[in-house]
Order: sequence, then C-alpha cells, then structure tokens
Amino acid sequence: MQTSELLQLFADGGRRAILIGDAGHGVIAGLDLEGRLYPVLRDEVLTRVNPAALAAGPSAGYANPGGDGLWPAPEGTGLGWHYATGAWRVPPGLTGARWQCTATTEHSARIEADIDLINAIGLGVPLRAARTIQLRPQADGLGVLVEESFTYRGTACLGREDCLLAPWTLCQFDCRPGCETVFPDGGADCVWDLYGPSEALRHCEDGLWHVRTDGSNRFQLGLSATVPWIEFRDPARGLRVRRSAGGLQAGHGFIDIADRPPGEAPDARGCRYSVYSDANGFMEIEAAGGMPVRLEPDACLSVSVSTVFHRG
Repeated sequence: MQTSELLQLFADGGRRAILIGDAGHGVIAGLDLEGRLYPVLRDEVLTRVNPAALAAGPSAGYANPGGDGLWPAPEGTGLGWHYATGAWRVPPGLTGARWQCTATTEHSARIEADIDLINAIGLGVPLRAARTIQLRPQADGLGVLVEESFTYRGTACLGREDCLLAPWTLCQFDCRPGCETVFPDGGADCVWDLYGPSEALRHCEDGLWHVRTDGSNRFQLGLSATVPWIEFRDPARGLRVRRSAGGLQAGHGFIDIADRPPGEAPDARGCRYSVYSDANGFMEIEAAGGMPVRLEPDACLSVSVSTVFHRG
C-alpha cells in the first residue's frame, strides 16, 4: 500500500491522521485510530493495514487496525485490562481515545490522549498516554524511535496486588511462508510459551533463535530481559525489522503481559519482548516496559523502543 492510499483511507473514514516526515521516510499516526503508527519507506507502508478498521461507522466486533499500537499490559489474568466484563474485549478507553498532536518538527512529533481503564477486578485507572516519535532516515531503510509512556493521573497509591500496568507496543505485519522472527539466545529460560506449546516451530542455532512466524499457527512467546532485540524477516519482500527496547526505569520491574483467563494469577516471569503469531496471516513483534512496586499519583511509566526497517 502506498502512503497516499493509506491517507485516503483515513480521509474516507473521517478519521484524523498526520504524516511525520514524508512519503520517502516517514510515519503516519492515526489520531482517531488508537494512536497507531504506520511507517512508510519509499512511498510504501511497511506494516499491516486493515482497511475495515479505518472505514466510517461502527464495525461488528473489534477490527485490528494493524500498524504499531500502544496498549496497556497485562492483557489477561485477574489484573488484566481486557477482561473488565469477564470476556475478552479491547477496552473502550483505547478504541475511543482522541489523540492530539502536542508537538511537531520536521522529523518528530508527540501525540497524547487521556485513557481510562478498568481491570478484571473492577479497579479504574485514569491515564495520560503519550507517544514521542523521532525519525532516523537511513540510506537503505528507516529508523523510528518512540518513547512510549503512561502517566497515572489517579489519587490513590496502588500496589501490585491491585494493579499491574506497563506500556506495551505491538508492531504488526502480514506474513507468508518463509517469514521468521529471530533473536539472540539469552541463556536458560529466556523464552517460554504464553499459550500452547510451540517447540516444533522454533529452534536455536549458533546462538540465534529462529521462530516460524508464517501466519499459519497461533502462538505467543515471552522473552526475558536477557534478550537484547528481536527481528522479523520477510524474504519475499526483502524486509527486515529489528526492535530493541531501552532499559527499565530505576526501581521498575517487568511484568507478565500474557492473555491469561481472568481467574488466573499473573506469572512471576516478566516479559521484555514477545512474539505473537496469528493463524490468519499476520504476526506481531512486541516490546514492553515495566512498573514500580507501588504506583504513585503522577508516576510516569515509560519505555524507549527503537524499530529499524530495512528493505533489500
């Protein structure tokens, strides 16, 4: 899809969007579409786009927009943000957020939105979400550095027994036979399954894990803090996308981001990265920040995520 085609989809659906940079090296930010980011290189949109999510009017169920989204972790367990009603749903606070561009330069922008969330035990949390985007054009690709943050705007101090929260960014791609995701081996227990077993779809060779993310199997992997980066590879497009997350803030720790039933407790293992493969022809490379032992009023939870796109 070309840059102009995606911008036209936003216009046709009556949804606001901005172009940071230009069609050669840029990012389209969907202000009325969860603040999703769509990187463009040489006038081609690099991430997955779901046109149904951009169409005007309500849709039946949730239409995943693709692109690169900022969500709150964890997704599931008794403290997850997707089970406030007992059944999985994307929180209306996310889908209905009205993002505003609060700062911009030739190669950067900051977008912000107020988002109210309710977790599975009924605790409501008001947040200010922000994404500060910086472009780093390269001769053979595009670098995008995003500072992701949630600022807690509530008045109560919250412990981890009542509230788990971390910024979590999910970058989505169409995939096909031959696609894989790789990452360096981080030692014992650096990778584990968040859903059913996927051992047959991954192996470690010469210090590098190879995971078959060709859109034919549904599974999700959690990766520990010892893994430095993850990279999606699509040989048919000549596309390589590497994500690396900055270190944790002082006093913060990673959390379990998994989509577990609301009756289950969070796992003690915290995820720095995750690899999600869907059986409907797409996948996600994900990165997460952490949280402190107690969430104090005005606390800002943030993580810097660098994503570098190369086209062969």
